Amino acid sequence: MTTAAQAMAAATAQLRAAGVPDPARDARVLLAHAAKVDAARVTLIAPEAISDDIADRYARLISLRAVRVPVSLLIGEREFYGRPFQVSRDVLDPRPETETLIEASLAEPFASVLDLGVGSGAILVTLLAERVRATGVGVDISEAACLQASANAVRHGVAPRCDIVQGDWFAPVSGQFDLIVSNPPYLAADEMADVAPELARHEPRIALTDEGDGLGAYRAIAKGAPRHLAPGGRLLVEIGSTQRAAVTEILRAAGWTDVRHLTDLDRRDRVRVACCDS
Repeated sequence: MTTAAQAMAAATAQLRAAGVPDPARDARVLLAHAAKVDAARVTLIAPEAISDDIADRYARLISLRAVRVPVSLLIGEREFYGRPFQVSRDVLDPRPETETLIEASLAEPFASVLDLGVGSGAILVTLLAERVRATGVGVDISEAACLQASANAVRHGVAPRCDIVQGDWFAPVSGQFDLIVSNPPYLAADEMADVAPELARHEPRIALTDEGDGLGAYRAIAKGAPRHLAPGGRLLVEIGSTQRAAVTEILRAAGWTDVRHLTDLDRRDRVRVACCDS
């Protein structure tokens, strides 16, 4: 019979031949899922033979990953800021670089938060889980995304402190918030031809591009946020790595005077922070 180590080696080779980034990591994670063990235990079972049913499940998973179905969709969840989040084709897969926005948000106190384009709820739920007395609202134009965010809010015990509503940016929002956050669609329409297959084929296009120059969301947020930001509040938006100047100009043109930038762990421009003057 085939051992777990042999199966992983063969799967890694298959994924590498298919051009999958970091094939060894994906082979390990998918074997853990197929064997229904924690990923940390894969090394322990490596010398052991795997049963036929595990081998069959694993082969199916590897075949799907080889045609670039994301790992998160194959296992049904993605870890973000140390917590597992349920994901589906209806929401953007939470990225590690977005944790930069989380760190920046947590750097100062807040009692209320508004998440525009809530998606899976990863940002809003994380912030509420980290700040146990805060309340929040998440908005998304997609009904399916709202349902996914609500499920993740229940999973992590923050549902009583958050409200998920369907709508276009600020349309369904009332009141003011200490913190407004967003990871909006920031790819230009002509950039979509070059995105990885995992994104292009398996993530909602509406969460990736505004079908224009990639800056439409920032114009809407820069214009609408002042009405909903409490005095002394902060606006934080994730941006594309080449959008620093353009987004800064949009914010300043809308009257934001204190605009700062933060980089992610790869030292790429990632987050814009703007503060309310009043």
